[in-house]
Amino acid sequence: MPESDVVIVGAGAAGLSLAYRLCDPAAAGGPVSVVLVDAPPGPLRPPPRTWCFWEAPGGEYDAVLTASWDRLRVRGADGGAALGEPAPLRYKMLRSDDFGTLVGRRLDTADRFRAVEATVDSVRDVPGGGEVRGRDASGAEVTLRARWVFDSRPPARMPPARTTLLQHFMGWFVRTERPVFDPGTADLMDFRTPQPAHGLSFGYVLPLGPRTALVEYTEFSRTVLDTAGYERALRRYTGEILGIAPFRVTAAERGVIPMTDGRFPGRTGRSVFPIGTAGGATRPSTGYTFAAVQRQSRAVAARLLSGRSPRTPAPHGARSRAMDAVLLRALDSGRVDGAEFFSGLFRTVPAERLLRFLDGRSLLYEDLLIGLRTPVGPMLRTVAELPFLPRRPLSPQPSRSPVPGRGTAPGTDQDTPRTDQEEATS
Repeated sequence: MPESDVVIVGAGAAGLSLAYRLCDPAAAGGPVSVVLVDAPPGPLRPPPRTWCFWEAPGGEYDAVLTASWDRLRVRGADGGAALGEPAPLRYKMLRSDDFGTLVGRRLDTADRFRAVEATVDSVRDVPGGGEVRGRDASGAEVTLRARWVFDSRPPARMPPARTTLLQHFMGWFVRTERPVFDPGTADLMDFRTPQPAHGLSFGYVLPLGPRTALVEYTEFSRTVLDTAGYERALRRYTGEILGIAPFRVTAAERGVIPMTDGRFPGRTGRSVFPIGTAGGATRPSTGYTFAAVQRQSRAVAARLLSGRSPRTPAPHGARSRAMDAVLLRALDSGRVDGAEFFSGLFRTVPAERLLRFLDGRSLLYEDLLIGLRTPVGPMLRTVAELPFLPRRPLSPQPSRSPVPGRGTAPGTDQDTPRTDQEEATS
């Protein structure tokens, strides 16, 4: 028999967001009992991560934001800058520790909430619900049963896809000796980085003050770099392109985000539902996930709190997924120049409309207008080609172990940045 109404596996953004909404004391409907399973302290528990998203001021997490920006900049390979103000939207940065503190205050006072530390080995259907099996820090077996299970772990196998790229990056939190950053402007993409033979690369700068910022080097490609490769790229970007030396690295994070047109399942059993990246929340063309996780968790919680069976809606609409499939194929085939494609969009499309488009919230006529700003010929050839391309499994398959991600949902759900405290760099 189920011991609780809900078990949530993974305490990353997806798991915490769902627990936060299910334990809302002001929610309509009857309360549900919730068990949240997270890995014990150690290598399987992710260190602090950074999530970014855009929305209007006054959001429910504004009190714990690290920073936000009302001006966004994209630099082309030639150094030309497109500066946009996406009002009423703002670009927001949230650190996982601060989000966890906010969620923890609610969970600590919830009568029907329980936290369990265990490394989960399996999730499956059983008569009357779902079952989660694992081991605690001492190695003792842990078995949890619930009417419904929501699993935010990365999928054991990526779904078959026509195109799968990886968005992979390393970022440094830096402190400079002199003021060099504009705290009011975030650089989303800086294409002055050397472009790889296959895919694209760019810099990413989120200023936290005149002398502090998160600076990242990012690539979209089929394979990741080793640590030395990322560090070489970051030293070149910070030294030769940004010219911010001397500086000190106070922390670092590193991540890999799948960008795929594979179809993630809405459920993996009668009573088992994937959420976060495993549930398709990552936007294939951008890698952003946090905003979609909020939509997903709101929808799931609303059904459960009203006494209905859960359903995880597709975080992104069919039109958005179709456009993403075209873009991924065009980038992977080399049919379009990625740096020119993205910098061209930011030069010619109003920033607020473009952000709504990237979040799948634009209207059909707006999508058509944006489409006319892209390389129409190559994109139409890609549209004609896609129906004839087979969906193939990714080889080799990624492991279940967590990998990091900017703006991602997973917590064992897909993000495990590395932190190097006070590493000196010039």
